[in-house]
Amino acid sequence: MKKLDRYIGLNVLVSMLVVMVIIVFLDTLFGFMTQLDAMRANYQLPQVMQYMLLTTPKRIYEIIPVSALIGCLVGLGALANHSELIVMRAAGVSLSRIGWAVMKPAIVLMLIGLVLSEYVSPVSEQMAQSLKKITRSADGKYTDEGLWHREGDSYMYFNAVEPNGVLYGISIFRFDEKRQVQETIYAERAINQGNHWMMENVETSTYTDGQVETRVQSTKEWLTDLTTTLLKVVVVKPDDLSMTGLLTYIDYLDKQDLETGEYQLAFYKKVLQPAAIFALVLIGMSFVFGPLRTVPMGLRLFSGVITGVTFMILQNLAGPASLVFGFSPLLAVTLPIGICFVIGVVLLKRAG
Repeated sequence: MKKLDRYIGLNVLVSMLVVMVIIVFLDTLFGFMTQLDAMRANYQLPQVMQYMLLTTPKRIYEIIPVSALIGCLVGLGALANHSELIVMRAAGVSLSRIGWAVMKPAIVLMLIGLVLSEYVSPVSEQMAQSLKKITRSADGKYTDEGLWHREGDSYMYFNAVEPNGVLYGISIFRFDEKRQVQETIYAERAINQGNHWMMENVETSTYTDGQVETRVQSTKEWLTDLTTTLLKVVVVKPDDLSMTGLLTYIDYLDKQDLETGEYQLAFYKKVLQPAAIFALVLIGMSFVFGPLRTVPMGLRLFSGVITGVTFMILQNLAGPASLVFGFSPLLAVTLPIGICFVIGVVLLKRAG
């Protein structure tokens, strides 16, 4: 039985990995073509190639669930085409035994996804976005590559953030209780000094009784709750953060009395990705043992792609809907997974 488990598992694992490589290659190719259109004076082919390399871990992580589904269909489908599954069933091998053998390579993909999402992708994605923003940002105060951040009654805008915490093109707008601008600050750069930041080439404008007073300083101390640790979170999109990074920023937003729904949604998606992989592999198994048992491989592949795309669309629709209509982000994440799980179980029961 161990040899049988190993044989099934190896076939499915190889299929999953091959599918993953193909999808990542195609995704990277299309992404590369998009980046070529975004080239500027300082953002040329070497920077584009570096950017694509740094964003590869994120691409791998995002397509793991779909790769598991299609790989399961291909691996088990190949065994079905050679009548090996029929022989196994005739020899008394239970459906649950075959299912456990298929789930083992799925667990390998779950572990790969966990390592990528927690330790690799957040770092590489921050480096990629910082590289792109710094090389594409102009000398002006505002660019379309920057990011906004709020702290109390102050609104901050940064043109670019380096991974080591150096800020470029800082603009700060401070408001009073009547939401009138009290002060604006612009600095070319800010460097973290431990318990504070040191701004360089600073221009401060103070608004009092209709009068504007402007001061120019070579350096200025900046006290803020924004730390280098938080910056590593702020500079990266919620879906690209680690689970620990998301929890850190959710806690920070709570203290600032700001909305946390988008970050909670990203957190639940990461926590429940193993469940998504499990549900999709279950559907893949149910297809091979059920309605797609005797169809050609091409149709199985087509069915897998359609199912995977449908799952991703459901997740992408349910997530934003939870933020708009105010229902739980956890429900938005579990709904598509639950649907896949129920369909898989029902089809497997019919097949068994």
